[in-house]
Amino acid sequence: MAFKGGATGTTEYPTPEALYPDLPRKPGSVPGLLVHQGDLLRRYAAEGHTETLDLALELPTGTGKTIPALVIAEWRRRTRGERVAYACPTEQLTKQVAAAADREGIPAVTLTGSHTAWDPTAEARYVSGEAIAVTTYTSVFNSSPKLAAPHVLIFDDAHNGEQYVADQYCVTVERWSATSPNPDLYDELLTILAPGLDGIVAQRLRKPAAEPGHHNAVQFIVPARHDQMPERLADALSKAGAPWQFRYSMLRDVLASCLAFVTHSSIQIRPYIPPTRDNTLFSEARQRLYLSATLGEAGGLERAFGRTGIRRLTLPANAPEPRSGRRFFVFPGLLNGVDATELTKKIVELAGKALVLAPDRATAIRTADAVRQPTWPLLTIDHVAHGMGPFVSQPNAVCALASRYDGLDLPDQGCRLEVIENVPDRDHLQERFLSTRVRVGAALSERVRIRVIQGVGRCTRGSADWAIVVVLGNLAKYLLQQENRTPLSAELQAEITFGVRNSSGHDTTEADVLENVRAFLSQETTDTWREGGEPLVAQLRAGSVRTLPVGSETFASAVSAEIEACALAGQGRWNDASAKAQQVAQALSSGGATAKGYRGFWLYLAGIWAYRAVSASTAAISGGLTNAHALIRQAEQTAEGTWARYMPPLPAMEAPVLPAQDDQAVATATNLLQRVAPGRLTARLASMIEGLKETASSAYEPALTELGIFLGAEASKPAGTGRCDSTWCWGNHLWAVIEAKSDQKPEGVIPHKDVRQVGDQLRILNRDRKHAVIPEGSFTVLISPKPAVDPTGAIGAEDHAHLVHPELVLEISQDVQHAWQELLAGRTGRDTANLATFVAQALQRFGLLPSQLRERLTEQPVGSSGAASH
Repeated sequence: MAFKGGATGTTEYPTPEALYPDLPRKPGSVPGLLVHQGDLLRRYAAEGHTETLDLALELPTGTGKTIPALVIAEWRRRTRGERVAYACPTEQLTKQVAAAADREGIPAVTLTGSHTAWDPTAEARYVSGEAIAVTTYTSVFNSSPKLAAPHVLIFDDAHNGEQYVADQYCVTVERWSATSPNPDLYDELLTILAPGLDGIVAQRLRKPAAEPGHHNAVQFIVPARHDQMPERLADALSKAGAPWQFRYSMLRDVLASCLAFVTHSSIQIRPYIPPTRDNTLFSEARQRLYLSATLGEAGGLERAFGRTGIRRLTLPANAPEPRSGRRFFVFPGLLNGVDATELTKKIVELAGKALVLAPDRATAIRTADAVRQPTWPLLTIDHVAHGMGPFVSQPNAVCALASRYDGLDLPDQGCRLEVIENVPDRDHLQERFLSTRVRVGAALSERVRIRVIQGVGRCTRGSADWAIVVVLGNLAKYLLQQENRTPLSAELQAEITFGVRNSSGHDTTEADVLENVRAFLSQETTDTWREGGEPLVAQLRAGSVRTLPVGSETFASAVSAEIEACALAGQGRWNDASAKAQQVAQALSSGGATAKGYRGFWLYLAGIWAYRAVSASTAAISGGLTNAHALIRQAEQTAEGTWARYMPPLPAMEAPVLPAQDDQAVATATNLLQRVAPGRLTARLASMIEGLKETASSAYEPALTELGIFLGAEASKPAGTGRCDSTWCWGNHLWAVIEAKSDQKPEGVIPHKDVRQVGDQLRILNRDRKHAVIPEGSFTVLISPKPAVDPTGAIGAEDHAHLVHPELVLEISQDVQHAWQELLAGRTGRDTANLATFVAQALQRFGLLPSQLRERLTEQPVGSSGAASH
């Protein structure tokens, strides 16, 4: 018979927490709210956040943020009659969320893919408020959303919003991609963008094959600087066809304010911050909730979603940190005399299966294939696009995925081993430019750090879960650097430090690592890990303190003005946009050296927008062009590195005067070009290249000095014992001291004695030259293929000392060869003055002026490269 009874009126629930016990949960649902989940729901209601327009909820990865969010969604649906849309980054994740809602007794429908394929009944249930819609970011952010306007929007994995939101406002044209190559459109756009590029750079980009070392070099162009460039881009993109035409429609109204980034393989055109306020589905919601495992403090969330005033609801500072499982980190590259790939392969064999993550598909598949057993299947996104079931069901397998740092759940026996390779710091070209050229510091490091945190937690999805994390490539170097570790949770800091200590040291062998791996994998049957490893991790956790990166508060203070400036530029209000960009620069001025590069970037935008205001106005703007010139000059003086100095000058603007060290290099190189026969120079260049391909010091060290000579320096190997391998001096304006350890193996750490050896070389050089002071900016280079430095050496390293891989030195030497080939071919018929100008232009184009070289050689301070602190 049918059941009878129940309340005759509507049940009121004053808070989401009060609703939870009455949910008709099914078998398989969670036993109940965890303490921290209940605390978060309680604070959501008690602190008035039910009316907050933009609210970010933080719960560490693997500690359960989906259930609290679903409870809030259901409470608002029931008590307020609101339509709620729960947006996920991927369709795979929508299925996981919908399944969780079903287990908890929360009515939900899935609306993904093309709206023409949506189940009409499911859509009607959402529209009428009978169920929550679980959908994707793309259903919200597209040129013509078909989702009925929600009253409440919930964004899962919002920490990666930059990827999933900005991508919708970005036209990407790949020259040769496997999915949608369009070399013709690439060539057409390159022709339009060419006025923003140096002529030789444009020629280099047009070549079918990239020159060595320049495949990933990013060129930056501001179309607003060039008359008719935005209009020509609009014409080309409007005719491009799918999928580029659809993306163009997202940024059509703001195209004049977009930025362009070009490499040999792709072109990206996008606004700096996505204009989400123009999307009424997003901007008119009564509440937007951003779910994140890690909320940064530098304004990254606001930049990603284009929203100001996002409030944060986090666990209290004194609350116990929820456990997200136990990870045992292994760093194969830190063991001396061990092949990292072969050791990883042995670890994968012990674990039985592995998830392999890398920033790009090619790297992920290559590594997965190298570490699997020959008979094991290799799965890719093609196999697991709709869920990880095909991988989990395999007794032995390796799954290779690219850029999947969130939205993947492999709990418990699903997978006990993850291999993660390379730093996810260049997800798109804008990010790559900001990272390599602008050096934006905390504003970008926050985004990268969040991806790393998410990535290493894919196989630990609960407090009792555990997995091994094998770290390969330059991610190992990233995690060894103190400034990247200290912003992490105390738990994760401890796990990484423990892993480094058990993967390095002269007395650590491959057998030791494999023995530890076996102990960790057998913890369900033996007590070796619980008695030996776990107490040591606990001790390290107790001594670890989380500290925010320097400059976080400064970057956060500027974000509101950044969003407003981009919105004004998108509306064509160029003068107002320039004024607001100057406010950004003013806010960043409190950040000192940390914010210097980012401040220069905003001063440059302020200058270009001021120029655009003049050029777009029918009435003269008083002092407008003078103001634009002044802002560009200020950007050139402020910007970290040299990128701003060599952007195309504004009309009627004199080219910037070369710094003294660059001027000295040009004069010396010009003299060399005039007095040595072309055939002799060509032979010396070839010999230099061959020497820098060697590892033996007898060939490598003389080639270093020859490289310095072609860079316009007074270069020599100092006489005497205990001296460096080469010195490069551009007068007394800038000095570089070079110490080469080219014969070292690429594994293990650089010993303390090598760091100590370079520490006083600048002071000795100063004594040799009998100069009053060491020139400002002078630096020391330690060339080695090793990924890290002995921790004691790192602690005592001088600030001027930097670690450089031999591949970078070889890349610079190849640039020197190309530049000098141009000089030799074009020197005839030029007088000394014209020849000097020609030399300056060639060296500048190839990034070989001393100020540019310093930028290229000082990316990694030795002091931040230590393997571990003891």
